[in-house]
This record gives sequence, structure tokens and C-alpha cells, in this order.
Amino acid sequence: MDQSHAPGLDSYQIQDPYQAYERGHGPYQPHEPGYGLYQPGYSLYDDQMPDLNSQKLAIENAKAYLLESSTVSGLNLYDHLANMLTKILDERPTNAVDIIENISKDVKWAQFQKKMDTLRDEHEILPTFEAAEKRKALFLRANGEGAEELEDDIGETPLPNVMETAFYFEQAGIGLSKDESYHIFLALKNLITVHPIQTCRFWGKILGLEMNYIIAEVQYRDGEEEEEAEEEEGTEEGEKGMGELEEEDEDEEKEKDEPPKSTYKPPPVIPKEENGTGANKFIYFVCNEPGKPWVKLPPVTPAQIVCARKIKKFFTGRLDAPVVSFPPFPGNEANYLRAQIARISAGTQISPIGFYQFAEEEGDEDEEGGRDAYEENPDFQPLPVAEMVYSLSSWVHHVQSILMQGRCVWLNPIQKSEEEEDEEDEDEEKAEEPEELQQEVGPPLLTPLSEDEGIQNIPAWTAQPSTNLIPHHAAAILQSNRWPGAYAFASGRNFDNIYFGWGHKYSSENHSPMLPPPVQTEYPSGPEITETTDPTVEEEQAFKAAQEKALAESEEEEEEEEAAEDDEEEDDD
Repeated sequence: MDQSHAPGLDSYQIQDPYQAYERGHGPYQPHEPGYGLYQPGYSLYDDQMPDLNSQKLAIENAKAYLLESSTVSGLNLYDHLANMLTKILDERPTNAVDIIENISKDVKWAQFQKKMDTLRDEHEILPTFEAAEKRKALFLRANGEGAEELEDDIGETPLPNVMETAFYFEQAGIGLSKDESYHIFLALKNLITVHPIQTCRFWGKILGLEMNYIIAEVQYRDGEEEEEAEEEEGTEEGEKGMGELEEEDEDEEKEKDEPPKSTYKPPPVIPKEENGTGANKFIYFVCNEPGKPWVKLPPVTPAQIVCARKIKKFFTGRLDAPVVSFPPFPGNEANYLRAQIARISAGTQISPIGFYQFAEEEGDEDEEGGRDAYEENPDFQPLPVAEMVYSLSSWVHHVQSILMQGRCVWLNPIQKSEEEEDEEDEDEEKAEEPEELQQEVGPPLLTPLSEDEGIQNIPAWTAQPSTNLIPHHAAAILQSNRWPGAYAFASGRNFDNIYFGWGHKYSSENHSPMLPPPVQTEYPSGPEITETTDPTVEEEQAFKAAQEKALAESEEEEEEEEAAEDDEEEDDD
């Protein structure tokens, strides 16, 4: 313990450093850096020269301390300060004292070296450079460069003006960035050059957990779609043919020892609508990012739409990902995506009233399924923006609604063809015919939005102008509350629909998965299948005595009959 200090006096309270040397206790020890800087009788303002040996020792100790390497980074403070001063003197920034921390950070980053485990240096690829390489193909002409081809490109083209649509939606704060919109514009241009497309439209963007989906809605030229449909049917028939051959071989093996057949008959399968009609009116291509290849989605089936209404799943961004749910979904994520696109389109694709009209050649609406086609009205006169905002009757649905059956046009699954009816007539036994199903009827095409049902106290649609400050040049913006993320705009003769969201329908309550079916009941018990109880010892003895008695009586009867036969033979003799 230090005995030179006065009681209650802290060493930091000593203001004169020479007083500490007089007592023999200085702030530095000989083995510490800085030793010798404070000597008795010397200060910076004195004319006396310090001891050179002590000063030299102090400098060496201080430098040794600064040269100590860090156990974390391996650097030392001496080199770091030297590099900082060199950087400051070379660059001579203004107000260097205010950015000294940033300069220190930059010097440390410059000395950082990546650990390499290869003989050659691995050049680091920046994310911006990698993204630019992916989108490089978007800016290249498909048929080569040259000004001669510019005249052909200026003609009629199915390519939509994505930038114009993005401009109108941008007025209401909806849409993507200008860069991404232009990249999608170029990606759609590449799509129409590869496929025989008649009409093309940017449908929207569905978000996913890993990757997103950019969706294009197209229609093929006449005749091209039929060829692809025939190819798809050919592949399906080939697969079915192989499956039937395998089933026949299995049936021949099982004919020898067939188990009892079940009498259960599954419900009839509802066939999908033909390409170009109903829910399969349009064809959809998707890609994860502009520049990646477009992938065509398969046609949607009624079973997929019905099951998609009962589940709620987030998309992953991978089309081949399985959809794990209850009830089980019949397909993978590509089929689920196609089903959600059909549902969203049926509920949110709208247009100003009067823009489309029914063709005069079509029949009455009393036909089965109603009208399913329309044409553009050349005499359309756009309504004022104020009227389109404050009256939902000025907007109509131009996409057929999907029935509970999963189709846009109802189909009776019980109705059979004439050949099937003739085969049933030949059978001796006929099963009881089920009750006739009631035909489903949905709202007709071009139905006003004012007839849409709300969600409890929430209206189905919310309308507003793009701006209240300049109403003369505003556009009418509609937002769907049933499908959050679906928007529509109208400005003069221009209008369009778009979707940005997760692909989920709004629900006022939390999603509750469908419960599994109840457990199957046991087989009804009856006397013919009920197991009898084991008899007691007394019952067994009584049963055995009765058997012996019956056996003895039968033997006596046989003896009497034999004796009677012998007597008859003697009488005959």
C-alpha cells in the first residue's frame, strides 16, 4: 500500500506533477511508456534541458506501445495513424477533424484482404453488375442491329404500352419503379417475338416468399392455339395409353385371385373449359425477373379452382414447388398460381360502361351460360371523371364470373351421352338415378359494379380521383377491397387493370383451414356377425349329454329298422 499519500487525498487530486516526483511517486513507472516526460524541475516553459537518456527511453516505450498488434485485427495503432495522416495529407479534405472517424474507417477497409483458398484470385462480382448482366439481353435486338428493321417494328404490334399505363397508375402512387417497368416492357417485347401472339397485356405482379412472379396475359393468333392444344392432348393420350396397358397387365394378374370390389362410386369429374373460353380464355406466361425465360402456365381445371377457394397459401416463387394443404390441392404451385389468376381476373377486371358492347349477331341471353363475347364500341363516349368516381354504375365487369362448380358455364355432370345411355339399357340391373342438380347461374357479362356485394360493412370497391388539386386533368382510380392489390384507372378512352399483391382474397376473419371429414362409422352389428359368448361347463355337459342321447336314439332306430327288414325277408321266403 502507498504510504506517501495523505489520508483521504486521492492521487488524481494532485495538480502539480513535480510534487509527485518529490515524494518519489510519479504517474509513470520506468517500464511504462511516457516515463521521463515529467522530471523534477523541468516543464515545457522552462529553459532547462531534460535528460536525453530519459527522454529517449520514454519515446521508445511510447513507440513500442503504439506498435503493439491487435489480437482481433492484427493491426497496430502506429501504422494506422501513419496511414491516416498520409491519406489526409494526400487528399487534403476540408474540415478533416470532422470526418476523422470516416477516414479511419476507410483506412481499415483498404487494409482488409479476403482470405483466398484458390491459386487464382476470385474477382468479386457486385450485385449491380450481376443484375446488369441478366438484363443485358433485354437491350439487344432479336434480329440483329440495323436501321432498316426500324420501319417494320413501327407497324402494328401486340406489344402494350406499359410505360403509358405505368404513368397513369403513378399518378395515384400505384405501380413499380420506372426502371422495372421499362425492363418488363422489354421482356414483353421478347415474348411476342418468340410466340405467335395476337394480344398481350401486363397482368401484374404476384409476390412470393423467395421470388416474385411477373405475369403476362396473351392470346394466340387464330389457328396457333389449336395446334398447341392438339400437341398437349397427344401427350396426354400417350400417357393415358401407357397407363392403360399397365393396368391391363395388372388386371390379368389379379383375375386369378380378385379381392371383393368396392361399390363406392366417386363423384363425376367436371371437365375443364376449352382453351379460349371461360376461365381458360387467356393464356398466361410468368417469369421471376425481367430477362429470365417466360414459362407458360397450364390450363386451369374446375377442381383446382374449387380447392383454391378452400386453402390459403403463400407463393414461393418456384413453379414446381408442391402445395401442401388440406384439402389436398390437385397440382403444384404452377396450377395454384393459374387458379388464383383466374379468380382475381374474374372479380377485378373492369372497364368503363359503354366501352364494350355485345355483337348484334349473337343470340339472346336466355341461351345456356349467357353471352361470353363482346366487342369494342366504336361510338364510345368517355364519361367525366367525377361521375366515374362517385358512381360505381359507370363501371362494368368484362370477364365472366366463376361459378361454384369451378367453371364459367355450368355443366351437368349427370347428363350422359347417347352411347352411355345405350350401354346402361343393356345392363340388367340399374342403379338408382341421383336427383337432378339445380343449374348454377352467375351474374351476366358487363354487370355494373354497383351490384357487387360488400364485405360486411366494407364496400366492394373504393373509387377516388388521382388528384384533388387539379381535378380537370385527374384520372379515376378504383381499388378492389375484396382482392387487395387490384387497381383500375380510366382517363378518357384509356383504361387498364393491374394487380400487385400476394394473391390472397380479403377475409374479415383469420383463415380457418377446412376440418377433416368425420371418422368412418363401424360396420353395423347384427346377429349374423355377432360373436357368441363361450358356454359354461354345465352348458357343455348338458350339450354333450343331449348329443349322446340323440346318438343313442338314432342307433336304436337304425337297429329297429334293420330288424323289421329281416322279418320282411323271412316272410317272403
